Amino acid sequence: MRTVRRLLYRDIVGSVLFVSLAFLSLFYFIDFVDELERMSRIGAGAARAALLSLMVLPGHLYELLPIAVLIGSIFSLARMAQSSEFTILRTGGLGPRRALSLLATLALGFAVLTFAVGDFLAPYFDKQADIMRAQLSGDVSASSRGAWLKEHRVVAGEERNFSIHVGQASASGALQDVRIFEFNPQGGLIARMEAKKAKVDGRGQWLLEDVLRTEWLQAKGEAALAAPPVVKEAQLPSWRWDSSLHAGVVAAALLPTVSMSTLELYRYTEHLSAQEQSAQAQNIAFWRKAFYPFACFVMVALALPFAYLHGRAGGISLKVFGGIMLGISFVLLNNVAGHVGVLKDWTPWIVAASPSLAYMALSLAAFGWLVRYR
Repeated sequence: MRTVRRLLYRDIVGSVLFVSLAFLSLFYFIDFVDELERMSRIGAGAARAALLSLMVLPGHLYELLPIAVLIGSIFSLARMAQSSEFTILRTGGLGPRRALSLLATLALGFAVLTFAVGDFLAPYFDKQADIMRAQLSGDVSASSRGAWLKEHRVVAGEERNFSIHVGQASASGALQDVRIFEFNPQGGLIARMEAKKAKVDGRGQWLLEDVLRTEWLQAKGEAALAAPPVVKEAQLPSWRWDSSLHAGVVAAALLPTVSMSTLELYRYTEHLSAQEQSAQAQNIAFWRKAFYPFACFVMVALALPFAYLHGRAGGISLKVFGGIMLGISFVLLNNVAGHVGVLKDWTPWIVAASPSLAYMALSLAAFGWLVRYR
């Protein structure tokens, strides 16, 4: 059985690698043309454009790997069926359960690779690409995308609500154009801070620079009903502000959900839930990213029935085309389910798991029918 495992794994891994390289080459060419046009405007040259295009390839690999697993597995298994190799393996004792277990083990390896690329390689190289673009263009802003954050905590024995607006985040991680609004439990504004720059550490301490602090001091007792609040302003070179919003939560709020790791998405959804904010879209994005590596199991299961088709039931090219259509339909259903889940407020993990479970059931049903009747 070790020889059978080596034969199947070597053939399938080689086909998946070939398909992945073909897709990545196409995306690299498209990205290189786009980066070359962008770099030519700032005089950076073709070498920088080639390097930037290379740095975004891990993100493309993460998106394409399940589809490459499907196409590569179909190509390999269909070719083995056409040459009667798989028939000989079945005659030699490779039963349906054994074939499923062998391919499931291989799918586990692809799933681990997908998780590693999506949670570690792709975010790291995307960040490095943003830093390089900022350095080459002279623009310190990594993105013009701002974000609003909310926080509810107790300050000096009194409840306080905070609304924080971050205008931009630089490529180095520093925040720009930060505004912090502090409200009392009745919703009255009692303080505001405006800072040109800010840095946040992992414990939630904000170091604000060039701060304009404005306070509305309200008299207490019966005098508060007649006297208007006293406005006090102070210009400060720096200010330390303690918060529960640590660097991970702030970075997650500024990043698009597709660029976050699974852990960042989880922390961000936990923060939104703790602050009683709507987190339906982020919860669905988290569960979709958590389940995405397991799509490799679905793709391998979809490919296995092609090994039980006779060689006269269409050529390899027709089967590969059918596999591409299956992969596209899976991605389409996955995206549509996410949008519908947000609109209908469905349970996030069910929305994320439904397409995979549906296609897994389809593949196992086709596999069972082929084994029994063909």
